[in-house]
Order: sequence, then C-alpha cells, then structure tokens
Amino acid sequence: MPERGTRVAVIDVGTNSTRLLVADVADGRVSPLERRSTVTRLGRGVDLSGLLASEAIEDVCEAIGGYVGIVEELGAETVDVIATSAVRDAENGSAFVAELRERFALSPRVLDGEEEARSTYLGATSESPPSSPTLVVDIGGGSTELIVGQGSETSFHDSLQAGVVRHSERHIASDPPAASELEALASDVRGLIEKSIGAGVEADNGIAVAGTPTSLAAVEIGLEPYDPSRVHGHTLVLPSIQRMLSQLASVPLAERVEIPGLHPDRAPTIVAGVVILVEVMRAFGLERVTVSEHDILYGTAIAAARES
Repeated sequence: MPERGTRVAVIDVGTNSTRLLVADVADGRVSPLERRSTVTRLGRGVDLSGLLASEAIEDVCEAIGGYVGIVEELGAETVDVIATSAVRDAENGSAFVAELRERFALSPRVLDGEEEARSTYLGATSESPPSSPTLVVDIGGGSTELIVGQGSETSFHDSLQAGVVRHSERHIASDPPAASELEALASDVRGLIEKSIGAGVEADNGIAVAGTPTSLAAVEIGLEPYDPSRVHGHTLVLPSIQRMLSQLASVPLAERVEIPGLHPDRAPTIVAGVVILVEVMRAFGLERVTVSEHDILYGTAIAAARES
C-alpha cells in the first residue's frame, strides 16, 4: 500500500476567490481529497480606494469558516494560509490578516510577487517539469504572474498589476463592454507586459492556470457541471480563445451567466481575464496554451509538506 505522506491543507485568499485544497502529499505528488472555490471578490474597489471593503472581508471570513470545518474533519497535519495581490496592495491588509488570526487561529502569510511566482511554477510543473523554456501564466483578480522556467528552475518572473477584478473596474463600465473599453483594457495590459518582458524573455510553450483559462476550457468543451479532470491538460488555441472573447464580450451580463460551462460568479470578470490571456499569448508568440488545474495551491502544498 503506498505511503499516504503528509496531509496538507492550503487556503488561498485571492483577490477574486477564496480557495481550499486538502491533499495528501508524498514525494512531491499531490493527491487531492477536497478542493473548494468561492468567489468572494476581496479586491473589489481596492484599485480605487486602496482599502479592503468590510463586506468583502465578511464574505472571505464566511468562506474560511466553512473551510476550517472541512480541514478539521479531514485531519490535516499542516495548514498553510496564503494571501496575494489584494491584501498586499490594501492599506488595511495587515488589519485583515490580524482579524483572520483572531477569528480562526490561523497564521496567514502575505506572499510577495517572487514567492507567488515560485509556488505557482512549482504547482504547474510538478507533474511534468518542462524540457524547454515554458511560460506559466496565472491570471488573478488583482495581479497576473508571468513565470518562465525549464525543469525545476525559473529564469524569469514578474507580477503584473493586471487582474480580472482590477481591470474590469478600471476599464469596463458598459454592459456589454464597449469596443473602446476593450481596446483601452488591451492597450493597458499590453503596455504592462512590454515593460515587464522587454525583448529578451522567450518561451516555447505555455501553461495557463486559474479561473480564466479553466473557465474557457469548460466553455469550449461545454461542461455542465464542471469537471476538473476534463479541464486539466486541455489545449486552448489562440483563434478559439479570440472567438470565445467575442462571444463573451458581445452579450450583457444577464446572458453571459447562462453560457454553458461558465460559472455565473465568473461571468462579471471573465472578459477582462480573456483579454489579459490574449495579450500575454501574443507578447510571447504563443499559438496555444495547456490549461492546468495545478496552480499555487499545489505548489504551496508541496512546499508545506517538504517543511513539515
């Protein structure tokens, strides 16, 4: 009988969603027992106000309250709570971390961009370390991580101030989005990428993680209900992504929520996410990306098991 390894729980407090992974980790292999995701939009308004909204904090706390019960029930030996862009950027981020510590006896870590990139790359490549330079792109609510690596080593990483919540709020006021709004959004993202990678960062292949690519895969396949085993490893090609962008951006939110494969909670911010993905692929000259369910949750679980 194979060794169970270390039972690890990871809670990721992201800008758009609060997620849970409970898994057994042995020899760098992650065997999930439970995975949950709740769209809590902690980063709503942070780009404008610089503060986490009290209603958003309550939504996150409600999600975490449910997750804590699952963690206890499954008997996780190690619990790691990570927070990313919204908490990093907000003036009251440290007060929010203190509140989580007080309410749930958890010790959240606010990751900097380098830690976020390292954990994301580890998770995305843990099953099959790439043999040639590969881009891992993680489109979050408040930031987008770009990591290029080969094998277990990374050669480049950056955290762009571009995300599905941040850029929806910054550029999209119409429903459905106006062509001028989409052009301004794309131009903004393009400028951030160009400033980041210059002319010297290249990749032969791409892996895309997080809600934007997984949603696109589910829409393309027509998944109802969502099935992570069918999404993981799915290939998205640029012409198909652009067709889906046209479909998603041409209808009002009331119709977008009805599109098969798209979770209704993702519908308000999916257009910005797809624009970001298209601009990243164009910048790196990638015609296709592989969708991965193995992201920062997996990377954090592997690192936590090593340290336990």
